[in-house]
Amino acid sequence: MKINGSAMSFLLGIAFTSTAGAQCPIKDSIMGVGRSFETYDVRSTEHRGERPDAMTGATEQHHGADGQVNPAGAKLRPMGEEEEYDGFRRFRLGGYGEMVSAFKDYGMNRFCGHPEGSPKESRATISIPRFVLALDYKFSPKWVLGAEIEFESGGTGTAVELEKSENGEYEYESELEKGGEVAIEQFHLTRLIHPAFNVRVGHMIVPVGLINAHNEPMNFFGTVRPEGEASLIPCTWHETGLAFYGTFGQKTARFNYQTMVVSGLNANGFDRNNWVQNGKQGKFEEDRLQHPAFVARLDWTGVPGLRAGVSYYYCDNAGGNADISTVYNTKFPVNIFTVDAQYIHPYVIARANVLTGNVGNAGELSLRNGKLNKLAPYTRLVPVAKRAVSYAGEVGLNLRNIIGREDWPEIIPFARYEYYNAQEEGDKSRAYISVMDQRLKTSMWVFGLNYRVGNGIVVKADYTTRRIGGGQFNSENEFALGVAFDAWFLNK
Repeated sequence: MKINGSAMSFLLGIAFTSTAGAQCPIKDSIMGVGRSFETYDVRSTEHRGERPDAMTGATEQHHGADGQVNPAGAKLRPMGEEEEYDGFRRFRLGGYGEMVSAFKDYGMNRFCGHPEGSPKESRATISIPRFVLALDYKFSPKWVLGAEIEFESGGTGTAVELEKSENGEYEYESELEKGGEVAIEQFHLTRLIHPAFNVRVGHMIVPVGLINAHNEPMNFFGTVRPEGEASLIPCTWHETGLAFYGTFGQKTARFNYQTMVVSGLNANGFDRNNWVQNGKQGKFEEDRLQHPAFVARLDWTGVPGLRAGVSYYYCDNAGGNADISTVYNTKFPVNIFTVDAQYIHPYVIARANVLTGNVGNAGELSLRNGKLNKLAPYTRLVPVAKRAVSYAGEVGLNLRNIIGREDWPEIIPFARYEYYNAQEEGDKSRAYISVMDQRLKTSMWVFGLNYRVGNGIVVKADYTTRRIGGGQFNSENEFALGVAFDAWFLNK
């Protein structure tokens, strides 16, 4: 399906003509930028660390809709009760950041000249994966501007341009411009209309999967983001477009939803190691919109402390969003489907997620991507899999609440299991490039501790062991230490 510029303008015009309606109680869990210190203090009927979402103003609480009290004494209420953006009057500024140091027993590249996989060598690393500044500004009670700017350390930033040479061929030009990376993660304008229907336009988080929908460091236990989803799809995934969202139902039949039309993935970036992850647009000043993507997410929040969601992504032809439209003469549709859940209790925090998807005509795409211009900013590693998969689960225990010691610090031991494979299934129509690389088949365990200092600060330690290719290749083990924060700095 194609949507041209005129059609998009027409949609925006309809979306922003309404001026009536009440302010919406949509939650951070639906808009994909959940910012909450997810823990309970049994000494209080309030949720410790309760804090509104940087983009939506939502506060992810779990106090009972009917005032019920759970066995530990924490009053519970399902998400979706508070009004959006009610945590400030006009303006607020906040952010989150992470710092990680890791000690590893494996080399940097399991694919480079070592038949046993990653070479065995000791190395240590330290990094600041990201620092994000977030702000909200109310033009009026109905119109709100939201933004997030992400700063990443490490690597090298380049500007990429695509130009025609004198002989009429397209050429890529890359110019070194900066160290690290600065990116607009969100920049959008929201029109609040009704609890069941609101409109957002601009650059937004694509809420596909658990980690994109809830990407702040308080929303996962490990020192780094869970590997599975982050290895297969963009993370954090943000695109430009139009979104409709809202909350409907009551008590056990309460739901949040979001639908989006955004710029689609670019098949130039699909590769062997990371499936569609590097297909996210953004390398140029303009994104292609010939073949937009359609995104939908639905979360059920009818049980206190539980959020269960599904999401779906569809782009009818990622090849139509290529840098040069003549590179492909075949359609490459992309379907991604996810299921995830989170349960928050005074004693236990548990999360689980599943992601799977398909790239149509992956064999033909592999042949084409393997021949991309050598100056193009893509890996050209093939074959691209027809299907990729990731599933994971983690559980943590709040020792302070279990033991009932108010003077204890909040320490949460946890365990996490993940399986992911960027080459789960090849395209059988191209038999000679359908053999999948077993070095991408990864199962892993993570064991660790979270020490929640309070005021949005957490210190993390974990040990990770990966089993590669079902044990055919060297295992990879590491110990890591990290510290992260997630807070509002200014609220007026």
